[in-house]
Amino acid sequence: MDRMELKQRVCLAIDSHAAKIAAYAENVAKEPELGFKETSTANKMKAVFEELGIAYRDGLAITGVKGRVHCGKKGPTIAILSELDAIGCPDSPNANPVTGAAHACGHNIQQAAMLGAAYGLVKSGVLADLAGDVVFFGVPAEEYVELDYRKKLIAEGKLHFLHGKGELIYLGEFDDIDMAMQIHSDKNMPRPTVAIGQSSNGFVGKTVQYIGKAAHAADAPDQGINALNAAMLGLMGINALRETFREQDVIRVHPIITKGGDLVNSVPADVRVETYVRAKTMEAMEATNIKVDAALRAGGAAIGAKVVIDTLPGQLPLVCNDALNNLFVENAKIADPKVEIKDAGHFSASTDMGDVSHLMPVIHPFIGGTTGLLHTKDFCVVDFAAAALLPAKTFAMMIVDLLADEGIEAKNILSAHKPILTKEEYVKKLDGYFSKGGTLEK
Repeated sequence: MDRMELKQRVCLAIDSHAAKIAAYAENVAKEPELGFKETSTANKMKAVFEELGIAYRDGLAITGVKGRVHCGKKGPTIAILSELDAIGCPDSPNANPVTGAAHACGHNIQQAAMLGAAYGLVKSGVLADLAGDVVFFGVPAEEYVELDYRKKLIAEGKLHFLHGKGELIYLGEFDDIDMAMQIHSDKNMPRPTVAIGQSSNGFVGKTVQYIGKAAHAADAPDQGINALNAAMLGLMGINALRETFREQDVIRVHPIITKGGDLVNSVPADVRVETYVRAKTMEAMEATNIKVDAALRAGGAAIGAKVVIDTLPGQLPLVCNDALNNLFVENAKIADPKVEIKDAGHFSASTDMGDVSHLMPVIHPFIGGTTGLLHTKDFCVVDFAAAALLPAKTFAMMIVDLLADEGIEAKNILSAHKPILTKEEYVKKLDGYFSKGGTLEK
């Protein structure tokens, strides 16, 4: 059977299960969960794997679910990934009223696209004509939030790194995967669209504590040390640095105060800040991190407050594989001949798919069918076929291309690809970003 016939079969199978795929996405959106807490979402994914007869392992990096199917012959292993977690967006109409979590980033749509591809590949029967394995991987905690909670999990020995794909790499769950692909919803893109990205920013995370001295704010402020004033000066110092950030480095530093004091009539003695230091390259990120730490410490020095800076490994810059990007575009045009193809270039946000891209060929295109900005209450899907079924069909047809004819296309991509890091080098690099006092270890 030729490739085009195989592709037609997987697309028909996806269309015939479109209602189930849409119901799954809607069901996940009704029960959003933050990272490393996605137990209900993982159970929903496992139910689909069980329906399709896909063998899986669960509880990976606390909540991850990894399904695997075998083709008719041995060959390369290709993973389709989706993210289980929601983002904090308490004003979203679909937010969890207790946690504020909402799928305002479209991760439920990612899951639908991945599972749509699973329906297509399994129900069509095309796997017997291919060579290799396909992994359907629901991964936790892409959003880098609730840092204190994740640091607690590390202290309890439940985590090593603070984000899902990094933790799964550390645990060896990508050791048996040769290449990986994932989509992400785009913003304000209601029509069927594929935006092909090449790279993204990486970042380190940072928690900061300013420790002052409590005193009565009206009766004896001279006896206190105001940690909030120290934090404000530290943040002003970061703002004063912004003119030194080069445009080509795409630097983003965006701190928040997570604790501003305890009582209004007491001089604040314990103030907490969280921030990312993002940049297009690791070199720019590391250089900017040193500047940011100096500004944060200067705020404490000016007031006489103690400053404790805890730098944490974040996510590495994304580097996409050109051959896989081109293959995605070719098959998206088959899935919908009217699809608009755009060049997304570099995007200033971050994803832990960047970590995976340092080890193997990956892609991370952006998909239309949505309106509103990501991470806001206005984000919503307006065309489910464009947002989920189009990438589902594209993924499934890519699997056909990559694993047909003894997996020759996948093998050619792998032979031409030079990984940026080995797994051992990756773990060592991220471990080097853990630092008390804010100095990155080289």
